[in-house]
Amino acid sequence: MQAYDVVIVGGGPIGAALAIALQGSGLTVLVLEARPDAGNSNDARTLAMSYGSRLILERLGIWSQIEAVTPIESIHVSQRGGFGRTLLSADEAGLPALGYVVRYARLQQALGEAIGSEHTTLKVGAEVIGMDSTAGAVSIGYRAQGIMQSAAARLLVIADGGTGTGLRTGAAMKVREYGQDAVVGLVETSRPHGYRAFERFTPDGPIALLPSENRFALVWTATPEAANAVMELPPPAFLEKLQRHFGDRAGRFISIGARARFPLVLRYASDPVWPRVVMLGNAAQTLHPIAGQGFNLGLRDVWELGQTLWLNAARDPGADQCLSGYRTTRRPDRLQGIALTHSLVKIFSNDIGPLRAARGAALALIEVVAPAKRAFMQQMIFGASL
Repeated sequence: MQAYDVVIVGGGPIGAALAIALQGSGLTVLVLEARPDAGNSNDARTLAMSYGSRLILERLGIWSQIEAVTPIESIHVSQRGGFGRTLLSADEAGLPALGYVVRYARLQQALGEAIGSEHTTLKVGAEVIGMDSTAGAVSIGYRAQGIMQSAAARLLVIADGGTGTGLRTGAAMKVREYGQDAVVGLVETSRPHGYRAFERFTPDGPIALLPSENRFALVWTATPEAANAVMELPPPAFLEKLQRHFGDRAGRFISIGARARFPLVLRYASDPVWPRVVMLGNAAQTLHPIAGQGFNLGLRDVWELGQTLWLNAARDPGADQCLSGYRTTRRPDRLQGIALTHSLVKIFSNDIGPLRAARGAALALIEVVAPAKRAFMQQMIFGASL
C-alpha cells in the first residue's frame, strides 16, 4: 500500500482542478480516474462558467490553455405567458463578460494535460472499489489494469461527479426529484447570437440558449414524458416545436446537432466534510442547471480547499483542525447556492396566475432598480463568498 497526503477520486474538471491547485504545495497527491484517458474526452456537453470561475482558472494557470471559449456579454431573462423581463449585461457589472461557454471536452483536455508534477501522480483506468477509515488515514481499494491495488491517504477527496464509486462516507444525502428532464444539444439560428444568452421560464421548466462558438447550446427543460416526445422527433419537427416553445428572440432555428437527455434532481450532502474525507463538485451537490451554478460552486470549493491545504501543508491535511475551517468558510456560499437554484425551479416552473404576476414584477424590479440588478449579478458571478 502506497501512502499519500491526499488521494482524489475523480480526474474530471473538479478533481483535476484541485490536483493542479495543490501542485507546488509539497503535498503528495494521487488522482484516481476511472476513464482510460483523463486528458481526452468525446463528451459533447458544454459548461457555463462565470467570470469568477475564469479568475480561479487564471490563478491555476489553466485559462489560457482552454481553446474556443465563447464569452457571454449579456443575458436576456423572461417568462412565457407573462410580463416582466430583464437584461443583464457585462457593461453594467463592470466586467469584460458575465461568463463563458466552453466544451466540456476542451476544458477536460486542458486540465488533464496540466496534471503532473514531482509530487502528483495520475492513474487512469483506476476503478475505485471501496474505502476503510482508521484514526490516522483512509485506505482506498481500486482496480487498475485488472490488478487490485490500494493506497492510504491522510485526506480523501471524492470528486467523482456524483456517478458513484462504491465509496461510503456516512454522509447523509438529501434528494429531491423535480419531475423534469433536460434535453441538450447545439442549435444553429438564422441570427448571430451576438454573445447574448437567453433564459426563458415556462410552466414546464426553464429553457436556456447559451452562445457557443457560432451556435447556441440548448438546455430545454420539460417533463419526462414531453422530453421523451421531443427526443423522438425528427430534426425538422424538433426545430418547429422548439420555435413555438421559445419564440423568435434568437431568430429562426435552422439546425440541431446530436441531442441528449438526462433527468434533473437536487442531490446534496448535509455536510460534505467527514473525518479525513471531503466531497467536492457533483459528489457534494448536484444542482438543477437553472442559472448555471453547479460547476461554478464546485470550482469555488476547489479554490478554498486548495488554499486551506496550502496553508496547512506542514500539518496533517486530514486533521479536524484543518477541515473545520474549510467547512465553516464554504458553508454560506454552498447553502445559498443550493437554496437559490431550488427556489428558482419552484417559483418559475408553474403556471399559477398570482405567482406569474409576482415573477413578472420581480423581473421588472430587477430591470429598473440598478442596485438590485448589480446585487443579483454579483451573486450569480461570484456567489456568497465575494
